[in-house]
Amino acid sequence: MFGRVSGKRLLGCSLLGLALSATSALAAYPEKPISLIVPFPAGSGTDAVGRIFAESISKQLGQPVIVENKPGANATIAANYVAKAKPDGYTLFVTTNTSHSAAPWLMKNVAYDPVKDFTPIARGGNLPFLLVTNPNKPYKTLAELIAFAKANPGKVTYASGNSTGIVAGATLGVAAGLDLLHVPYKGTPQALTDLIGEQVDFMFTDFTSGMPFVTSNRLRAMAVSTAKRSTLVPDLPSMEEAGVDHFDINSWNGYFGPAGMSPEIVKTLNTAINNVVNDPDTKARLAKLGFDAFSGSPEDFSKFVQEQYVLWGKLIKDANITPQ
Repeated sequence: MFGRVSGKRLLGCSLLGLALSATSALAAYPEKPISLIVPFPAGSGTDAVGRIFAESISKQLGQPVIVENKPGANATIAANYVAKAKPDGYTLFVTTNTSHSAAPWLMKNVAYDPVKDFTPIARGGNLPFLLVTNPNKPYKTLAELIAFAKANPGKVTYASGNSTGIVAGATLGVAAGLDLLHVPYKGTPQALTDLIGEQVDFMFTDFTSGMPFVTSNRLRAMAVSTAKRSTLVPDLPSMEEAGVDHFDINSWNGYFGPAGMSPEIVKTLNTAINNVVNDPDTKARLAKLGFDAFSGSPEDFSKFVQEQYVLWGKLIKDANITPQ
């Protein structure tokens, strides 16, 4: 009898010890540097914004947040990497609609499920897009670009460095009845370089990457990609105002981890991200990059991601884009 009671007590103590150890491990998070994976090259809008978030999160959590760029294949290289990582909170993913809304529709073989293989942590905000061209081109407005493209079928090229650029360019072609030639790039910086060098004719680029070239007169902005004007560039017309009806394409930004992350770690990270967007100085710093920062709960972000997956599927089908 005595031995049996002691065995039960020993088992109870062992289970209690394991529970306390697990609780202690969660309470101590993070105990080492965190990797923040960016699916686009250094110098891209997502990279610039992600580094500001990383800096703030690092200060809040007391551990370095190290940005790692893994560009290529419509952000699927980075997405695959994160999906296969340990769900311990030390590998995070700052990404956009490219990996989670568009790539599964643009590509025939995507090795991850954008919903099942990730843990939604928090929304980061929106990254507005601009339609830009080289100032040396003979067209100064969207209407003039459309007229030029109609007069030169199959000869006008548009570059892209991400899914938003791909879909926006194809959508413009369908909406305006144009025969355009798509030139894809691994990332936005390379595409902008060739646009400035007049190797391509126009592109849709994120505000963060493109606006410095617009203000320095190396590129000309024609419109914003949304249905309404942006407060960031209030003098620039929307696509609808510029002459293309029912055109409304935007790029969202958010934070994920691999599937199976603990709710406690998710809560810690969600709080840190919300603190970033709620800090007036950081929000103003992000606004200078053309980033509209806001966040919310993991639950709201999860619902949003699922809705965007359906929406981008429709956008891509309506633009007559064939999966590659």
